[in-house]
Amino acid sequence: MDPNVPLVVPEVNPEEIFNHHGIISNPNCSTIQAVIPLKALDDKYKIKRIVYSTYQAVSGAGQQGVNDLTRGLEGEKPQKFPYPIVNNCIPHIDSFTENGYTKEEEKMINETRKILKRPDLKITATTVRVPVINSHSESINVEFEKNFDLNELKNVLKNTPGVIVQDDPEQNIYPLATNATGHDESFVGRIRRDFSVESGINFWCVADNIRKGAASNAVQIVKRIIENDNE
Repeated sequence: MDPNVPLVVPEVNPEEIFNHHGIISNPNCSTIQAVIPLKALDDKYKIKRIVYSTYQAVSGAGQQGVNDLTRGLEGEKPQKFPYPIVNNCIPHIDSFTENGYTKEEEKMINETRKILKRPDLKITATTVRVPVINSHSESINVEFEKNFDLNELKNVLKNTPGVIVQDDPEQNIYPLATNATGHDESFVGRIRRDFSVESGINFWCVADNIRKGAASNAVQIVKRIIENDNE
């Protein structure tokens, strides 16, 4: 990760679009969807620690990943993944490093720190490939420096650009991959207090990894550049 190349999510750090030396980069798809709600929460309550557990769709591995799922349903052997993705959750995305983490997990940790401008933020991650065609799902556990009112926190997320809150357990309303596909927002739900720490929450975050996780984020960056040039 080059310190001179900004990682940009327009809802989070648009100022970085103009702080570059000729190159602007999209962050990792799983990072993009997470930092949109996390930035709002960090601004309000100051995040102390993040625990990521991701459930990433096969489209994140490209067409070969999709083929492994669709052809695997017909009994064919995998060509992309080390094991059949059908009926499996594979805790292995990208290659393993010497410390036991995968490169995907290290990307989420390091990119989140860079985008939030919190280089010392405590973060850990486990990234898992699941038998879903499209849209990544993430369980995110956050511990804060400050205490919070849960209803106020939900309202913070509801008023965050790029976030759609779907959180009504009594009606079984929460984000789903099938509903997020085709949209550019991060869908957030299952927002609840983590009673194992003094000030923490758990929430579920889902987004289209092909759109917001890649193409749409890049288009949003270009739009900001064009708008700035036209001012």
